[in-house]
Amino acid sequence: MHAIVAESSDLLLWREVPDVAAEPGEILIKVSAAGVNRADLLQAGGKYPPPPAASDIIGLEVSGVVAALGDDVSEWTVGQEVCALLAGGGYAEYVAVPVGQVMPVPTNIDVHDAAALPEVACTVWSNLVMTADLTPGEVLLVHGGASGIGTHAIQVARALGNRIAVTAGSRAKLDLCAELGADILISYRDDNFVDQVRAATDGVGADVILDIMGAPYLDRNLDVLAPDGRLVIIGMQGGSPLT
Repeated sequence: MHAIVAESSDLLLWREVPDVAAEPGEILIKVSAAGVNRADLLQAGGKYPPPPAASDIIGLEVSGVVAALGDDVSEWTVGQEVCALLAGGGYAEYVAVPVGQVMPVPTNIDVHDAAALPEVACTVWSNLVMTADLTPGEVLLVHGGASGIGTHAIQVARALGNRIAVTAGSRAKLDLCAELGADILISYRDDNFVDQVRAATDGVGADVILDIMGAPYLDRNLDVLAPDGRLVIIGMQGGSPLT
């Protein structure tokens, strides 16, 4: 098979590489598209080594069709459209993936577009729902509402039945957040988000804050948290809960 081999961050080459096969508990995906993540860019530049035993080929998420099943795999079928979160190896014609990291392509999503879903969907769900325990009716504050993480978080929270506040840097970005379901729109350039969220919640504040900024926002985040609020800070490696 062929794959994109990163000689450096500026030199990506299409080369023949050893074939991969589905081991027990894995499926083999014929790749239609691969996502682009910051970790991919860093790995290409030699600044982000892959995990032990992971492929040296970059690529943390893909979409495509099931090409073969490993032993003991019965919940998928050959030819089925899927997307997957990877430890590496996505920039190739084929990639073998543990079944626990594979998801069906949603019926209203083109298979090529689905390559951009796994990383953001798993990050948002694991942090908002599994870590912060976001529950229906709570107020969620999302910093960077128009970012990839932010736009997905808005849609998840809307589906769960939450009230959503967002910060963003322009009117166009805030309008996009509103279209996706945000209720409280805050320009971080012009407004104090602590004052805005407290005013919109009768002084209570946000039950959950999803933050991609980190240290610059920490003190103000703590000022706007509700008494039992949860703060989740997301970096490149995922989220860290602070309560």
